[in-house]
Amino acid sequence: MDLRFTDEELAFRREVRAFLRESLPPEIHRKLAEGCRLGKADLVRWTCILHARGWAVPHWPVEWGGVDWDPVRQMIFRDEVQQFPAPETLSFGTSMVGPVIYTFGSDAQKRRFLPRIATLEDWWCQGFSEPGAGSDLAALKTRATRDGAQWVINGQKAWTTLAQHADWIFVLARTDGSARKQQGISFILIDMTSPGISVRPVQTIDGGFEVNEVFFDDVRVPLENLVGAENRGWDYAKFLLTNERSGQARIGLSKARLRRIRALASTPRNGAPVLIEDPVFRRKLAELEVEVRALELTQFRVIADERHKEQGRPNPASSILKIKGSELQQATTELLMDVLGPAGLVRHAESGPAAFDWARGGTSTYFNLRKLSIYGGSNEIQRTIIARAILGL
Repeated sequence: MDLRFTDEELAFRREVRAFLRESLPPEIHRKLAEGCRLGKADLVRWTCILHARGWAVPHWPVEWGGVDWDPVRQMIFRDEVQQFPAPETLSFGTSMVGPVIYTFGSDAQKRRFLPRIATLEDWWCQGFSEPGAGSDLAALKTRATRDGAQWVINGQKAWTTLAQHADWIFVLARTDGSARKQQGISFILIDMTSPGISVRPVQTIDGGFEVNEVFFDDVRVPLENLVGAENRGWDYAKFLLTNERSGQARIGLSKARLRRIRALASTPRNGAPVLIEDPVFRRKLAELEVEVRALELTQFRVIADERHKEQGRPNPASSILKIKGSELQQATTELLMDVLGPAGLVRHAESGPAAFDWARGGTSTYFNLRKLSIYGGSNEIQRTIIARAILGL
């Protein structure tokens, strides 16, 4: 495999960088650079800017707003967005339900939903996990029962990210209780304004309200909101989760965080020794930089092998990216906490002494990213996938 970028690919990288410099609103860039949360309005604003440039959903088919980029250009674009940093589009729409709809959905569903996902006119959330069905997702108990021209949905979803903002939710529901647990599951699209839906916020360890419980009590949904074939939802979920796990590597974010760590550690503060001069710290930093580079090379290998995608099968190598990507994001935030020291405690809140603005967002990010090795399929489950699908054990 040739790891060198072509002249055309290098020119494309420069084009993306120039676009980000010229187009990203400075206040949004500042929030991300400092590790602060973006509001819904920030993400909608940026998505509209991307859509105007034609880059909101570059990985989609051209007929639905995508760009005819090969996987390398898609990787370059994602890497530059993460490193700048700029916001990524709402993954629940653009990288999860969108590809499921254009791959398995009806023509009516494609026409109705895809244009509104691309512009973020519709905000989507993911209704998969349940109190008794997290890593063992196939154990879900939410049911969808036919009643004339409608489904009647009853059940509960847990850890539903950003459901408080959502217009729609894509749900895995059991439509055949007599089948094996991996079977008898369907993939259904539900309007969040439907009577019978209630959302309960859950405060996370970083002090935010990113996740929610969602309850369905006799929620009525048109039959045409079923995606693909009835009882084939597990297949569609595996397709979706492959996209989710590949995106969780977030190598660009780890590279950007390491640059911030190196810059902060090289800056004298309040007469304290310059941390970068500590050989133990330098070794930790160098080890992480090497591991991030190794993961990037692994991502190149995955991109070079498109056979699984072309055959419509999930690529088990995405589990490798998910495991190592989540571990490196956690490790880089731990090292960042070493750099912040007591200032990180002061800046855990969104307000504090201006003298500590350089430490903004670090502690919240550290706590928030503890979730990475659990969500999207826990890392233990990913190791089982690797053992069975790659190693043949």
